[in-house]
Amino acid sequence: MSISIEFCETRAEQAGDEARSASLENVRERALRSQAAWRAMADRAIGIAKAKAHKILETEQAQEREEAANAQRETSYGSQ
Repeated sequence: MSISIEFCETRAEQAGDEARSASLENVRERALRSQAAWRAMADRAIGIAKAKAHKILETEQAQEREEAANAQRETSYGSQ
Protein backbone atom coordinates (compact mmCIF):
# COMPACT_ATOMS: atom_id res chain seq x y z
CA MET A 1 0.00 0.00 0.00
CA SER A 2 1.40 3.36 -0.92
CA ILE A 3 0.73 6.61 0.86
CA SER A 4 0.16 9.67 -1.29
CA ILE A 5 2.53 12.59 -1.25
CA GLU A 6 -0.33 14.93 -0.41
CA PHE A 7 -1.33 12.81 2.59
CA CYS A 8 2.22 12.83 3.97
CA GLU A 9 2.58 16.58 3.45
CA THR A 10 -0.76 17.22 5.15
CA ARG A 11 0.20 15.09 8.14
CA ALA A 12 3.55 16.90 8.37
CA GLU A 13 1.75 20.25 8.40
CA GLN A 14 -0.66 19.03 11.07
CA ALA A 15 2.22 17.81 13.23
CA GLY A 16 3.95 21.18 12.80
CA ASP A 17 0.77 22.96 13.88
CA GLU A 18 0.53 20.67 16.90
CA ALA A 19 4.15 21.42 17.82
CA ARG A 20 3.60 25.17 17.59
CA SER A 21 0.51 25.05 19.78
CA ALA A 22 1.89 22.60 22.36
CA SER A 23 2.39 23.93 25.84
CA LEU A 24 4.29 20.89 27.08
CA GLU A 25 7.84 20.31 25.89
CA ASN A 26 7.43 16.55 25.50
CA VAL A 27 4.30 17.05 23.37
CA ARG A 28 6.14 19.60 21.22
CA GLU A 29 9.10 17.23 20.77
CA ARG A 30 6.82 14.33 19.86
CA ALA A 31 5.02 16.48 17.29
CA LEU A 32 8.32 17.65 15.81
CA ARG A 33 9.50 14.03 15.50
CA SER A 34 6.22 13.19 13.84
CA GLN A 35 6.59 16.12 11.48
CA ALA A 36 10.10 15.00 10.54
CA ALA A 37 8.92 11.43 9.92
CA TRP A 38 6.00 12.54 7.73
CA ARG A 39 8.28 14.92 5.82
CA ALA A 40 10.77 12.08 5.24
CA MET A 41 7.96 9.84 3.94
CA ALA A 42 6.78 12.62 1.61
CA ASP A 43 10.33 13.14 0.35
CA ARG A 44 10.72 9.40 -0.32
CA ALA A 45 7.37 9.32 -2.13
CA ILE A 46 8.46 12.29 -4.27
CA GLY A 47 11.73 10.54 -5.08
CA ILE A 48 9.91 7.35 -6.06
CA ALA A 49 7.46 9.29 -8.25
CA LYS A 50 10.35 11.05 -10.00
CA ALA A 51 12.18 7.76 -10.54
CA LYS A 52 9.05 6.16 -12.01
CA ALA A 53 8.50 9.12 -14.34
CA HIS A 54 12.15 8.97 -15.43
CA LYS A 55 11.90 5.23 -16.10
CA ILE A 56 8.71 5.70 -18.14
CA LEU A 57 10.39 8.45 -20.17
CA GLU A 58 13.44 6.27 -20.81
CA THR A 59 11.22 3.38 -21.91
CA GLU A 60 9.23 5.61 -24.27
CA GLN A 61 12.40 7.05 -25.77
CA ALA A 62 13.84 3.56 -26.30
CA GLN A 63 10.63 2.48 -28.02
CA GLU A 64 10.71 5.56 -30.26
CA ARG A 65 14.34 4.85 -31.21
CA GLU A 66 13.48 1.24 -31.98
CA GLU A 67 10.47 2.27 -34.10
CA ALA A 68 12.61 4.78 -36.00
CA ALA A 69 15.27 2.14 -36.62
CA ASN A 70 12.63 -0.33 -37.83
CA ALA A 71 11.14 2.28 -40.14
CA GLN A 72 14.60 3.06 -41.49
CA ARG A 73 15.26 -0.65 -42.16
CA GLU A 74 11.90 -1.02 -43.90
CA THR A 75 12.70 1.98 -46.08
CA SER A 76 16.14 0.56 -46.89
CA TYR A 77 14.76 -2.87 -47.77
CA GLY A 78 11.92 -1.38 -49.80
CA SER A 79 14.26 0.60 -52.04
CA GLN A 80 16.37 -2.42 -53.03
